[in-house]
Amino acid sequence: MNANLEQIKQEIITGSEGLKSSKEVYEFKKTFLDGKTGKIGLLMKEMKNIAPEERAAYGKGVNELKEWALEFLGELDLEMRAKELEARYEAEKLDITLPAEKVEEGNLHPITLIRNQLIDVFAGMGFQIYEGTEIETDYYNFTALNTPQDHPARDMQDTFYLSPEFLLRTQTSAGQIHVMENSKPPIKILSPGKVFRSDDDATHSPMFTQMEGLVVDKGITLCDLQGMLDVFVKKIYGEGTRTRLRPSYFPFTEPSVEVDCSCFECGGKGCKLCKGTGWIEILGAGIVNNKVLENCGIDPNEYSGLAFGIGIERTAMLKYGINNIKLLFESDLRVLKQLND
Repeated sequence: MNANLEQIKQEIITGSEGLKSSKEVYEFKKTFLDGKTGKIGLLMKEMKNIAPEERAAYGKGVNELKEWALEFLGELDLEMRAKELEARYEAEKLDITLPAEKVEEGNLHPITLIRNQLIDVFAGMGFQIYEGTEIETDYYNFTALNTPQDHPARDMQDTFYLSPEFLLRTQTSAGQIHVMENSKPPIKILSPGKVFRSDDDATHSPMFTQMEGLVVDKGITLCDLQGMLDVFVKKIYGEGTRTRLRPSYFPFTEPSVEVDCSCFECGGKGCKLCKGTGWIEILGAGIVNNKVLENCGIDPNEYSGLAFGIGIERTAMLKYGINNIKLLFESDLRVLKQLND
């Protein structure tokens, strides 16, 4: 009996020499001390085969072996855990003498910068923000805005049609119709959003961002329009910038105007940016056509309105000196890092 217990003890000592981790110690410990399958646990099941007069000594010897094994393997487990913790600390050690990594500050995209600036400018004048849907019906995008059936803008070459009735909006002006149908004057809204046209070159993109403005109230005139746009160009391009209105044509406004601002690069003297004219075209605007008001149930004899449409990409290109609209969509960090208001 004693020889058998001594053999198991020696087996534990020899086997422990090859253990390299606390996990291996745990598995090794189970082979001897598991209550059902462990070698020491099985010794107690042999009690029935021991002579009655020897059982007390046998049980004492097994218990002493068990206590020794628990203590021996417990100390080995603590030793392994200490070594593992030391190795982990060594692997995660930081060299505080190394220079810190440079953290670069991110910039907002130029389109986002201009959009936020425009909203701040016009919100200061009392405008509310309305964002319409990018998919519109032919009625809201064209018919309600007094666009004739034979107008070139309706052609497949200019408009992305999803079906005979639905299309990707070509202008945020469609949002004006929704607002005027559901609100009574006075109305003062700003409608920013993506618009889509079949057009692609250095200064045009199939998808771009517009910001439409609409004011409907009693006694609205072109003077109110120019006053608002004067504030806009001063805030965006500088205090010395002025505006001028030139006659134009849009189906949804009458009279219609193209709006220029004095060149903020040369102060109106003439340069490459303004092509020697001293003026830069920035947007289209006008007095809301009476037919558009009537389509929305607003009496044109009592109310009048003004509307203007600003191309955010064009505004950004002028302000930041960008000569190709595609630079605004490629997310080139070399470009974006230079733009930070």
